[in-house]
Amino acid sequence: MDRAQKPVVVSDLNALFGEVGVVVVTRNLGMTVAQSTDLRTKMREAGATYKVTKNSLTKIATKGTAYEQIGDMLTGPVALASSVDPVAAAKVAIDFAKTTDKIEIVGGAMGDTLLDANGVKALASMPSLDELRGKLVGLLNAPATKIAQIAQEPAAQLARIFGAYAAKEAA
Repeated sequence: MDRAQKPVVVSDLNALFGEVGVVVVTRNLGMTVAQSTDLRTKMREAGATYKVTKNSLTKIATKGTAYEQIGDMLTGPVALASSVDPVAAAKVAIDFAKTTDKIEIVGGAMGDTLLDANGVKALASMPSLDELRGKLVGLLNAPATKIAQIAQEPAAQLARIFGAYAAKEAA
């Protein structure tokens, strides 16, 4: 990477840190290209990103952001998984780490909250924003459905009574 590219990388990372809800720091322990591609694909499908960056540039980019505290984790061959959804990146990273010993979860941060590896695992066990939205819609929809059924029931009972009288008269 030449000198002209470094400020661009730093500003891109700084912008990323301003947008995301979580950053997970992983240590790469010899992942193959196929494994790395597979991980990036899974991250993209979950709405997350996975970037290998220079530690020194990442430390500069974190200055003045909520993620400044992850600077101590940036030693050795690390990569950053990030997402706007606070659960997505953690969930994909943890699930992928279960399938291979070539990646290690170092820790991360969720805004101002610093997470160790166990904190990232706990975060990954939580439901995602989409799952929570689905549950909320279901909770809101259930009472509305009950109200509609209750409102329709008297009319349905009247229709059955009139139908029974009509059948009785016809017979």
